[in-house]
Amino acid sequence: MSIDFTGRVAIVTGAARGLGRSHALGLAARGASVVINDLGPNGEPSESALGVAAEIKAAGGKAIANGADVADETAVAKLVEEALGAFGKIDILVNNAGILRDKSFSKMSLDEWDLIVRVHLRGTAVCTKAVWDHMRAQNYGRIVFTSSASGIYGNFGQANYGAAKAGMVGLMNVLTQEGAKNDVRVNCLVPSAATAMTHDLLPPQALELLDPKWVTPALLYLVSENAPSRLIMSAGAGNYAVTKLLESEGLILPEADRTPEVIAARFAEIADMSHAEEVTGALAQTQRFVGRAMS
Repeated sequence: MSIDFTGRVAIVTGAARGLGRSHALGLAARGASVVINDLGPNGEPSESALGVAAEIKAAGGKAIANGADVADETAVAKLVEEALGAFGKIDILVNNAGILRDKSFSKMSLDEWDLIVRVHLRGTAVCTKAVWDHMRAQNYGRIVFTSSASGIYGNFGQANYGAAKAGMVGLMNVLTQEGAKNDVRVNCLVPSAATAMTHDLLPPQALELLDPKWVTPALLYLVSENAPSRLIMSAGAGNYAVTKLLESEGLILPEADRTPEVIAARFAEIADMSHAEEVTGALAQTQRFVGRAMS
């Protein structure tokens, strides 16, 4: 089945270069009208954002550029107003904007922590909040958070970045439940790509393989009409994979054995993943525990 975005309207943050540019061009090539967001001077679109919008229009597509700071509620409200004024609705939000301030945790200032959490996690929340009620009212929305393997698996020197990216997974888990009734689907994309943020970290051969254009097909799937929801999809160098949070079957211990010593002695059984299951929500886990205890 062909994936087509004709008649859809998308906002892509951080869309002036790298992954964001690739996503915006991919959406436009399949018919979407696209808002190209990239922080510019005094809230105006950056030259790069204007260039991407011009590139889309030159190819026969529809696009406008915007310079909002994604973590600024007032600026993002204006972004949404501009999108609605230009195209009448918003169907897709791709939260892609990001920066790095890498340091080991012992050397990291709290200002550096706050800056990364502000841009990545707060920025994602601010932009999502700004389109949320609109999407719910129209009973349609597709939202992607750009997470990272640094948040899911860890990466030395990225405590601020990893915490923000892991926070996106928690936000996705909750919003998937809150948006389900109105067909607002929320997913996380975990890209491996050669971008301005990774250029100095990888050798030339790896950078060539990690072209952002090979991540965009996963993004297009995650914002398509038949997209899943609550999915963590990784993409890079032509590889596509899914990460799931699984919980072991575990043990229910009699009251006399509910001690740290028994847990230590039987930890291999508790941690045995041979019958692991995906847990669909916090309440589902609680109900599972209580149900086993009652039986």
